[in-house]
Amino acid sequence: MRKEGEVLMAKQIKTIGILTSGGDAPGMNAAIRAVVRTAINKGLKVKGIQKGYNGLINEEIIDMDKRSVADIIQRGGTILYTARCMEFMTPEGQKKGAEVCKKHGIDGIVVIGGDGSFRGAQKLAEAGVNTIGLPGTIDLDIACTDYTIGFDTAINTAMEAIDKIRDTSTSHERCSIIEVMGRNAGYIALWCGIANGAEDILLPERYDNDEQALINHIIEARKRGKKHHLILNAEGLGHSTGMARRIEAATGIETRATILGYMQRGGSPTCKDRVYASVMGAYAVDLLCEGKSNRLVAYKDGKFVDFDKGGDYVDFEIDEALAMTKDIDEYEFNISALLSK
Repeated sequence: MRKEGEVLMAKQIKTIGILTSGGDAPGMNAAIRAVVRTAINKGLKVKGIQKGYNGLINEEIIDMDKRSVADIIQRGGTILYTARCMEFMTPEGQKKGAEVCKKHGIDGIVVIGGDGSFRGAQKLAEAGVNTIGLPGTIDLDIACTDYTIGFDTAINTAMEAIDKIRDTSTSHERCSIIEVMGRNAGYIALWCGIANGAEDILLPERYDNDEQALINHIIEARKRGKKHHLILNAEGLGHSTGMARRIEAATGIETRATILGYMQRGGSPTCKDRVYASVMGAYAVDLLCEGKSNRLVAYKDGKFVDFDKGGDYVDFEIDEALAMTKDIDEYEFNISALLSK
């Protein structure tokens, strides 16, 4: 539903730009494909901006058609490449980015990325370029949405790797510390901890740094006949190698640390990431065509929504969405602790 005074963007927007910014995430290509094909089917032109905001400033811009996005939905990473851009964090860089958009006739942009990417999108919107953000990060740390592009693939990739490590850890009766990504959010660690049956899950949101309690748990479990001990450690806590040395010294149990690292950001996206990213990409184009700007597309309470006020959807502007906070689900955390006993 449009607000009073809004004009259909079909009368205003003729060319949509699309860029990926920050860390890559599986499913970004599905979103790119959906944006390109939806826009072309609506009679719009599409320009791909390579290497994020850095490519925007340096005019690394290509024309895109349906063939540009053929055979990419199953590929990990992003065909537009991505980069972080310190220059775009400055008023001068933001002004230059808006001028480049004007020069290339780009009057609407879809930005796929995380919080930092959305702050850049907000600046472009303030400069008169209509912007829609799509949440693309494996970390699931964007507060306004229950789903981010890439999270599902990342947890499945990590889960499969942890299963393999657990096999060999059991054979050698070891304690294994597996460090997973997520920056300062513990969602990957929590989900994999439950899915892989970890004995301990260390989350930035909950861990109290009581390493002695962790050591006591390992010793007690060994006395009960446990042949291995699996600890999921979130990236935001880190220091897994040092922790492994201290645990081995305190318990006498061979302890190994494995940091899964960037493998979690790669690989062919899962069905969920392909479908959800496709829906989000198409929805972003629809919003631009409705005259909306400075919005984030999100998945909330089982629905795809744009964060704006009014209509049939819950919605927030970018600054409102960025101001929101979220925390680990307390019930899921309690269940993870219960199942590890």
